Formats: sequence, structure tokens, C-alpha cells
Amino acid sequence: MYPEDLIAPMRAELTDVGFQEFRTDEDVVSHLKDHKGTTFVVVNSVCGCAAGAARPGVRYALDKSSAKPTSLATVFAGNDVSAVSKFREIVLPYPPSSPAMALFKDGELVHFIERHHIEGRNAQMIGDHLVEVFEHFCK
Repeated sequence: MYPEDLIAPMRAELTDVGFQEFRTDEDVVSHLKDHKGTTFVVVNSVCGCAAGAARPGVRYALDKSSAKPTSLATVFAGNDVSAVSKFREIVLPYPPSSPAMALFKDGELVHFIERHHIEGRNAQMIGDHLVEVFEHFCK
């Protein structure tokens, strides 16, 4: 596990714009089980592509999109072990990936972005893609 003081600023990049942290498997299950509306979950990470593109891309999309998910949540790979494990179980058959992003509608997975969709792209490219996803599923 990463030291909490090391990852606190990385967590804050998402919680400062309204993301709820899912720290346990119970947090993940209790939210998605009966949730009506859309939930956008970001698997946060210490890797460079999370810092350079994923988190800034998410913030860009939330700023630019006229349609937004009703709930925003995050789990941190390498720290929120049980929450990440439960999330990864729910999004099967997608393989473990961090960073990653998932949009659920009424508790069902409707869009998934794996690490290989993030690597090599800049924040605006990721953000523009998320704007399209939000516009399609969150209206």
C-alpha cells in the first residue's frame, strides 16, 4: 500500500470536484446495488498516465459537459484494496486496469475505459471522449 500522505493530493484531485471515495467493498456494493441514475467511477492510480491525463481529463469533462453523472465515485488502486477488488469483479470481463473509468446507469455498466485507452492520450482527448459519453448516457 502507498503511504496515505503520498496519495492524498491524488485523491484530492477528484474529491475536490465532488467524487465520493469508495474505500470498502461494502461502499461499492451498497451504492451500485439499487442506485437509480448514473454513477461514474474512476479507478485512481499513482501512475503517470493517471496524473498526466486521466484525472485532468475527468476534471475537464465535468467542466465542459452539459450532462453529468448523478453520482461520482472513486477507488484508489493499491490502497482501497477491497473496494478495488469488488469494483473489478463487477466490471468483469474487463481485466484489472488502473487507471480506469466506468459509467453505470441504474447499476448496470454502460461504458468502460481501460488503461490502454488512457495511455498515450492527453487530458483533452480523454475529456472530450468523456463529454460524448456523458452527453449520450447522462441526459
